[in-house]
Amino acid sequence: MNDTICAISTSNGIGAISIVRVSGEESINIVNQIFKGKDLNKVESHTINYGHIVENGKTIDEVLVSIMKAPKTFTMEDIVEINTHGGIAPTNKVLELLLEKGCRLAEPGEFTKRAFLNGRIDLLEAEAVMDMIDSKTDTQRQMAMNQINGKTSDLINQLRDDMVQIISNINVNIDYPEYDDVEIMTNEILIPKIEKLKIKIEEILKESQNGKIIKEGINTSIIGKPNVGKSSLLNTLLEEDKAIVTDIAGTTRDIVEGQIKINGIVLNMIDTAGIRETTDKIEAIGVEKSKKIMESSDLVLLMLNNNEKISRDTKELIEMAKRKKYLLLINKIDLEKRINIEELNIESDKIIELSVINNKGIEELKNKIIEMFNINELEVKDPTYLSNTRSISILKKCLESIIDVEQGIRNNMPIDMVELDIKNIWEQLGTINGTTYEEELLDEMFSRFCLGK
Repeated sequence: MNDTICAISTSNGIGAISIVRVSGEESINIVNQIFKGKDLNKVESHTINYGHIVENGKTIDEVLVSIMKAPKTFTMEDIVEINTHGGIAPTNKVLELLLEKGCRLAEPGEFTKRAFLNGRIDLLEAEAVMDMIDSKTDTQRQMAMNQINGKTSDLINQLRDDMVQIISNINVNIDYPEYDDVEIMTNEILIPKIEKLKIKIEEILKESQNGKIIKEGINTSIIGKPNVGKSSLLNTLLEEDKAIVTDIAGTTRDIVEGQIKINGIVLNMIDTAGIRETTDKIEAIGVEKSKKIMESSDLVLLMLNNNEKISRDTKELIEMAKRKKYLLLINKIDLEKRINIEELNIESDKIIELSVINNKGIEELKNKIIEMFNINELEVKDPTYLSNTRSISILKKCLESIIDVEQGIRNNMPIDMVELDIKNIWEQLGTINGTTYEEELLDEMFSRFCLGK
């Protein structure tokens, strides 16, 4: 972290401007060597300075250079940002000159990693930076902003503070039993405190399912026998001809994907191969893939043909769908009704009749999805949740440990063992926001960031 790093922070390609970012102790000195204008070593912090980038007296580009001096910067180091014209050639030339003068090309996410290691942000806030960059909806943006602002970290810090109080009281009880003004941590007092912690963690985990939906969207698979209208439904929802539609059964042999937005929530739509017995090897592979996608979906849209009787294969599909959140879509209601829904014994609120070709029932389908996932509520709530798999997984382990501690107390576990277990959970929680961390975790996490961030 003692060297000076640089990278292009804007997207590759042609645009109005590009930004080359430099961070480190020598950043101002290095940029000053290729800048013709004011002496950057003498300008005030947080100023923008007009001039030119030069090489051997030859002008490379007309630029604006932002000077930001430590510690009031993103990395808490001296930062210089060079605003060049947005062509590939001038941007790369500026980067090349910086490398020649002593900068090192930054690794992916290294600016944000330095911000974390220097105490500018915690790990949750660092992850939120990437979430902000990747956000596709306003709800995703708002959730990332709350995480960047530290609201999500406050949830974890409050849990850790509650645990510190318990640990401190137990330590005093063990080390200074003669103190009369300290609450004695008996099982009767400990159990309600542990139960309170457990409830708080359960509430955060429950709310975090909403965060996962906001961040990653709802993985929605369209399942059914061949030629029931799956591809037509996908095209209608996407409002484009993404999937090939024909009257020939088995046209869709692989998955076709697309995204739609419903009230700020992304639905990752997957049109799958029609599920049926087949001797066609390629189609059979598609059928097996469809079944696997169905198992991993958040929502299954199982389509049936209003014009066909229910077969044994269809009944098997329905039993598979019942293991997930699902809706039964009866398509082609414009044709003669031959299906007998009563024999399936399915709740009426899970059945939607539609005619995709006539655009009937599409709005009802969208409204039902909104209802199933409380999307309207997600849209108006202040989204302060854990939203990434890493932190949710850690919190689930903490919940399991808290339950074990509670059971141990009820079984009269020695108080010093209780204190040790709670301290271990406290340390586990610290890995969520980076209060405690391993270097390998940081390397793996920040490697997923874009270059220059």
